[in-house]
Amino acid sequence: MSTKDYLEKDYYAVLGVPKTATAEEIKKAYRKLARQHHPDANPGNKESEEKFKSVSEAYDVLSDVKSRKEYDEARTLFGSGVGGYAGTGAQRGGGFNFDFGDLFSGQQGGGGERIGDLFGGLFNRGGGGQRTTTTSRPRRGQDIESEVTLAFGEAVDGATVSLRLTSSAACAACAGTGAKAGTTPRVCPTCEGTGAASRNLGNFAFSEPCRDCRGRGLIVDDPCPVCDGSGRGKSTRTIQARIPAGVGDGQRIRIKAKGAPGENGGPAGDLYVLVHVKPHPVFGRSGENLTITVPVTFPEAALGSEIKVPTLRGMPVTLRIPEGTPNGRTFRVRGRGAPRKDGTKGDLLVTVQVTVPSTLDDKARSALEEFRDATEGPDLREELIKQARSE
Repeated sequence: MSTKDYLEKDYYAVLGVPKTATAEEIKKAYRKLARQHHPDANPGNKESEEKFKSVSEAYDVLSDVKSRKEYDEARTLFGSGVGGYAGTGAQRGGGFNFDFGDLFSGQQGGGGERIGDLFGGLFNRGGGGQRTTTTSRPRRGQDIESEVTLAFGEAVDGATVSLRLTSSAACAACAGTGAKAGTTPRVCPTCEGTGAASRNLGNFAFSEPCRDCRGRGLIVDDPCPVCDGSGRGKSTRTIQARIPAGVGDGQRIRIKAKGAPGENGGPAGDLYVLVHVKPHPVFGRSGENLTITVPVTFPEAALGSEIKVPTLRGMPVTLRIPEGTPNGRTFRVRGRGAPRKDGTKGDLLVTVQVTVPSTLDDKARSALEEFRDATEGPDLREELIKQARSE
């Protein structure tokens, strides 16, 4: 049985007794359920057979004072099935083996270490498992961040940029040992090179980083003058990073394995690039669509016309404006926007802006006066005035 399965089972509920039940109440409940679901009393009934096994398993744990106490403490400490039992190969009263690694295998802490390694000494149970030296554990490199500013067209089309990165790396002077050149660190006598020490708290023992070597497992008597014995230094490098097409202003791009190098053969971290996009004098962005505002004259909007509209990285397109087009109306030109992830493109959204001439010659003024007289009708604002007065 795995640790997770063990802690997720509520043995009290299986026997139908409260957590405060006495030993006699537990025995009474078990006997009743055992007689009810015994295979001899229910031949061929698989459901009763499984129930009998569950009842027996629960009684094995709860009938023994020591095993019941361990079960209660484990469920209390780890939240009733959320955590895990720390014994490594220890035997339970019911004959089950429990390994803390069952529950936390594959899970990692922030520094890349396995959570099972951190809590391996919990409960101070059994052991016998192989101890892993802290300094030999592979550690994932740190994630690092950078920023880049692109022109509007570069953000739409995608671009390859040069990024100068500074991150933590093994000290070049001491090759990451932390010891001065010509000397070597010695194994920490306190933790014997494991980097971890056990701290007893009554019935419990917690594993924590060794205070003498600070979790490294090694002690440096003559520290490297470059890194002051830390074994880490600053590394500066320049890389070529590809910014995908269609990236937007303020978007954060993740580039895998381009972060700080790992330790002891561990994988490199990731690089996160914050993208800034310069505004364009003509075009704007609305998601995957490009936007543009195009001026039209009053006759073009009133009578209808065909106008030329610029596109990004292409020849102008012809857009037909129907007669009676109001100011601010938006038209859509398909496939002239920013690239999508599936390889298609967004659209170009064209908003028309009716322009009013600032000066008129006599001929134009006369023509507009004739137009006004020909289209004169009821005051369009009279209804607004009535509504305003009614409120």
